Amino acid sequence: MPLLPNSPLDLHARLIILAVAIGFMALEYLLARRAAREHHDLRESAASLGVALGRNALRGVEALIVAGPYAFAYEHRLFDFDPTSALALVALFLGVEFLYYWDHRASHRVRWMWATHSVHHSPTRMNYTAAVRLGWTAGLSGNFLFFLPLAWLGFHPMAIVLMLTGNLLYQFFIHTELCPHLGPLEHVLNTPAHHRVHHASNSTCLDRNYGGVLIVFDRLFGTFAEAPKQEALRYGLVGATPSFNPLNIALGEWVAMFRDAGSADDWRGALRALFAPPGAAAQTSRRDESHPIAA
Repeated sequence: MPLLPNSPLDLHARLIILAVAIGFMALEYLLARRAAREHHDLRESAASLGVALGRNALRGVEALIVAGPYAFAYEHRLFDFDPTSALALVALFLGVEFLYYWDHRASHRVRWMWATHSVHHSPTRMNYTAAVRLGWTAGLSGNFLFFLPLAWLGFHPMAIVLMLTGNLLYQFFIHTELCPHLGPLEHVLNTPAHHRVHHASNSTCLDRNYGGVLIVFDRLFGTFAEAPKQEALRYGLVGATPSFNPLNIALGEWVAMFRDAGSADDWRGALRALFAPPGAAAQTSRRDESHPIAA
C-alpha cells in the first residue's frame, strides 16, 4: 500500500528512501567488486530498476484500489486504538508480521498471487537491486485483503501503511550476500542468511522463510529452513529463462497464467490454472518451461 500517495510528504519521503537505497546499492556493488565476488549482473540490475520505476508510476492506481476497502473497514471498526500508545504499536507490529507471513505464504501457493510475487523472485543474483524488483499488480492480486482485519479491529489505515512500510524497508537490507550470520538474532529476526534461503531455487529451499522482520512464525508453522550445507544457493525462477525486459518481467506470468486458463479442457482446469499452486496446471496437463515453480 502506498505511503500518503501524491502528497508532498510522500514525495519527500520517497526521494529520501530512493537516495538511501541507491547509496547502499552502490556501496554493495563496490564492496563486491573489491572482494572479487560476482554478486551483480549490470543488465539484471538495470532491469530491476526499470521494474521499480514502473511500479512507482502505478502507485496511484494501487491507492485507488485499496483506499475504499480500508476506509469502509475502519469506519466499521470494533475498537479505537491510540496510535501513540506503545502497547498498540507493539500489537500492530505483531499483527502486521503475522498477517504478512500468511500473505507471503499465499503469494507462493496461489498462482493468482504468484503472478505478482514471481517478479520479485526472478533475479538470478541476490543483492540490493533485487530488493526493489517488486510486482506491479499487488492490488489486482489482492494482497491488501490480508491486512484489512487490522483496520476493522481499529488500527488506523495510515498506521497500518506506515508499519508495512517499515517492514519493507527492513527487508531491503536483507537482500544481500555480503552479510554473515548474526548469531542469536538468527533465532528471532529474518536475517540475510534466512532470506537468501527464501530466494534460492534449490529444491530444499522452495517455499521457506516467509517472514518479514521476524522469522518466528516460520519456526512456529513449519516453513523454516537453513541453507543446504552441501550445495551453493541458486537464485531465480525454476524452469524460467531470465529476462531483462521490465515489461516481460512484470507481466509475463500473468500472460502465461491466462494462456493456461484459456487452453484448459474444462472450467475446473481453468480454475486450477488461476488459483492452484504455481506449476500445478503444468503437472496435470503439460509441462511448460514458462511456468515458474514457487522459488
